[in-house]
Amino acid sequence: MSVRQGFLALLSHGPKHGYQLRAEFEARSGGTWPLNIGQAYTTLGRLERDGLIASVHDDDPEAPERYALTDAGRTEVESWWNSPVKRGAPARDELALKLALAVTTPGVDVRAVVDAQRAETLRGLQDYTRLKRSGRGREATEEDPNADLAWDLVLDALVFSAQAEMQWLDHVESRLARASRTRGGASAPAATRAPEAARRPEASR
Repeated sequence: MSVRQGFLALLSHGPKHGYQLRAEFEARSGGTWPLNIGQAYTTLGRLERDGLIASVHDDDPEAPERYALTDAGRTEVESWWNSPVKRGAPARDELALKLALAVTTPGVDVRAVVDAQRAETLRGLQDYTRLKRSGRGREATEEDPNADLAWDLVLDALVFSAQAEMQWLDHVESRLARASRTRGGASAPAATRAPEAARRPEASR
């Protein structure tokens, strides 16, 4: 999802000004996607240029400028809701690329890289779990009865992603061990042979 699509979805509820859109976008994303106000108004400018939104004239001249969807904007939102998120082109995963480079670079202790990442991913997972248990999300209101559900869904996605990353790191470690055994140890690259001190930290067990 882009900020552009998020703003169009928020405007489908009715006209809003830039500060409202920025606050609601951050709240709906569980605070995981912070925006600065400059980025918000740049996005609005592009949407207006493309004919997807139009400014709304307010009776109060002191009121901030609000924007509403045009017919083209409503069509764009409907198309987005009805289109699945594409999985054909793989996302650029920094961690996967980092480890791919590590196993092919002489002198890199890949297991130490894995252990450091596992500790960081575990820390993130614990933070997300604490947030879920605390219930500190957006409270449902009459205007937005699903605000708490939106918060929970974002946190659930973060938890599942962190859990999957932990499993993948375990898989990476197993592959490294198999590669080392297959090559007989002596001929295995130094990058896959870590000293005992670099084994998995206790915090990740």
